[in-house]
Amino acid sequence: MNDMRQRLLEMERKNMIGKLITLIQLLVSVICIVTVAGSGMLPKKYLIFLIGALAVLFGATHILQYPKNKVLRYTGMIISLLMTIILAAISMGMMKTDDVLKKVGGATYKTDNMVVVVKKGDSAKNIEDAEDYRFGYQTAVDQKNTDKMIKDIEKKVGKDVKTEEYESLTDEANALLNGNVDAAVFNEGYMSMIDESVEGFLDQVRILYQYGIKTKLKEEKKADVQEPFNVFISGIDVAGPITTNSRSDVNIIMTVNPNTKQILLTTTPRDYYVTIPGVSGDARDKLTHAGIYGVDASMATLGNLYGIDISYYARVNFTSLETIVDALGGVDVNSEVEFEKNGYSFHKGVNHMNGAQALTFSRERYSFAEGDNQRGKDQEAVLTAIIQKATSPAIIKSANEILATVSDCVETNMTSDEMAKFINMQLNDGASWNIESQAASGKGDTQACYSSGSQLLYVMWPDEAVVANVSDKMQKVLTEK
Repeated sequence: MNDMRQRLLEMERKNMIGKLITLIQLLVSVICIVTVAGSGMLPKKYLIFLIGALAVLFGATHILQYPKNKVLRYTGMIISLLMTIILAAISMGMMKTDDVLKKVGGATYKTDNMVVVVKKGDSAKNIEDAEDYRFGYQTAVDQKNTDKMIKDIEKKVGKDVKTEEYESLTDEANALLNGNVDAAVFNEGYMSMIDESVEGFLDQVRILYQYGIKTKLKEEKKADVQEPFNVFISGIDVAGPITTNSRSDVNIIMTVNPNTKQILLTTTPRDYYVTIPGVSGDARDKLTHAGIYGVDASMATLGNLYGIDISYYARVNFTSLETIVDALGGVDVNSEVEFEKNGYSFHKGVNHMNGAQALTFSRERYSFAEGDNQRGKDQEAVLTAIIQKATSPAIIKSANEILATVSDCVETNMTSDEMAKFINMQLNDGASWNIESQAASGKGDTQACYSSGSQLLYVMWPDEAVVANVSDKMQKVLTEK
């Protein structure tokens, strides 16, 4: 009798271990459901299915702990352990994805990276070594940030510094190279533009000191991501943080209609000769230069040009395009022309490209009679391929790893909640998107630009008829039901 009681107690003790494991499974199941539901990404119908499936699995594994048959009990314990591990991994993955979306999205500020530039052979190792230098600066553009930079320099060296004022960036740059000043102060965003007007400037100088000035972005009128909206996609080249103001060499408006599953990609040439609202007044400048004043300036410029509201932006560091494409496992890009560049051959039609190939393809313009216009079309083709790959069902299984990889390459003002809502919508209907493209055009000319003073630069006068037609197509996509 005592032996039987002891065996029953021993069996009950072993069963308690199994029951405890299933209770842990239940706890992890609840955490998983809360995490998935909280992300907002999973459609309601799938969430209900998930809850039901996890409830059934818990019931089954828990019930299996009651039979006297050891095989059944151990089977239940093993299944329960496996489910616990899988659900814990899913929960951690969802948490990580949510963190990445928050990192990429919800941008609220821009950064002006102010620099002190000296000649390459200058002996100064840091800004303190330059306390007795003559600092050149200009007042034509970006006066506010320049004043802040000079105050910061004086704070660093502990005294007032000697300064020399110039009328333009070109005059300031030449003064440095000619030895009239020892250092030059300006926004790093102007570096490439200075190099265009002063031949070989970048090869003759180095950055001694830099100071990032953060400015809160003007809050744009937000849209409902389940209704038609516009996104400005800016392709930049920056060595520092993605928030750094820089020329926008790629300017694409993505018009999205979630109801009709249409996407219209509109490329505007970087050299388009336009006014920059709130910056240049009535003076015209290259579209690419608008990016120097912040992504909000580029959005305002394009919104004014086409008569549209642009609610969102996405800045892509084109130096990291390679990373983005490789993270997706390569993309299939349609090329309108056949050409070779950097050892790569691109044939007319669809080309499967890795990151390095896609970057070369996107940047080339000298191989084409249309030059920058064809480059704009090619950039649209790469972006189209990226969107098609990113919205395909097959990509979901590696979405977490992809997001983590590209998080430092992309910045957007779309919040994590808005992105989750858009993902939810896409998972809910699973429909494919119809992606079309168009490009604005104009007539080439040489003109003075607001940001470059009297220096004459190549520009493109907008063709008013083309602009009107481009705008009409955008409106059509936005209003179709």
